[in-house]
Amino acid sequence: MPAILLSISGCASTSQYDAHTESDVLDMNSTQQLSVKHSGGGYYLDDGPGDNPPGDLHLIPDAVPKLEPLRAANKRPYKVMGQLFEPMTTLEPYNARGTASWYGRRYHGSQTASGEIYDMYAMTAAHPTLPLPSYARVTNIHNGNTVIVRINDRGPFLSDRLIDLSYTAAYKLDIIGNGTGEVIVESILPAEIKQIASSDDQAARPIDKVKNEIEAYLQLGAFGNMDNARIYLSHIQDQLPWLQKVIGITRQNGLFKVHAGPYASHVLAQQAANTITRQLAIRPMIVID
Repeated sequence: MPAILLSISGCASTSQYDAHTESDVLDMNSTQQLSVKHSGGGYYLDDGPGDNPPGDLHLIPDAVPKLEPLRAANKRPYKVMGQLFEPMTTLEPYNARGTASWYGRRYHGSQTASGEIYDMYAMTAAHPTLPLPSYARVTNIHNGNTVIVRINDRGPFLSDRLIDLSYTAAYKLDIIGNGTGEVIVESILPAEIKQIASSDDQAARPIDKVKNEIEAYLQLGAFGNMDNARIYLSHIQDQLPWLQKVIGITRQNGLFKVHAGPYASHVLAQQAANTITRQLAIRPMIVID
């Protein structure tokens, strides 16, 4: 079968990775032509921050590493812009230093290479070869800021770029203004994931006891327009039918937020969030009313 040739963006890669056979080498991107960078700006064409980004981005928690099966389709070699990429097929040590960029509203609500929906306000990232899904620690070498992201997309494909961050991840690393920043990317391996899970379980117990008598909601996503929110809501309802009666869209501060609830206590909200994370590999944010 001949390779499928598609144009890609210089900034990001929101696309569905759809390898047909093990021997196919594909140029994969479903959305756009090669873009031109704005002079003086850090993003491309009509990409960039949302019109009304949440004011509490600094409070959005890092991705919580968990052991997940790697997608077979994303293990296969693929070709973009004439360059062959050979993804890692197992979780193994990775430590690299290079330039991080970020992608935002142009891809918000689109499908990523892993088949998931890209949420610019989630703690995710795109990488050319790290396993999908996997987790990485990203550190800005100029200010020491560190975040943990879930790798669920492919990109960037420019030779001078190492990783493409979500808007929120870039915000927390303080590289939004410049558009890029020099970072260190380290893979998070199973041994550390188990240690993190154990520490989180111990830390959560006293918090649950204190917050047992409050009403809470789960925020699964926030979007700049209603259409994207509706697409995401439909996706969640298809994947999690048991949430259909308690999930909807709420408009707050110019954003359309997909909320589930209310839950009678923080404990119940956390239990629902854990179930959603296990089934959809996303990390809902608990919102206290």
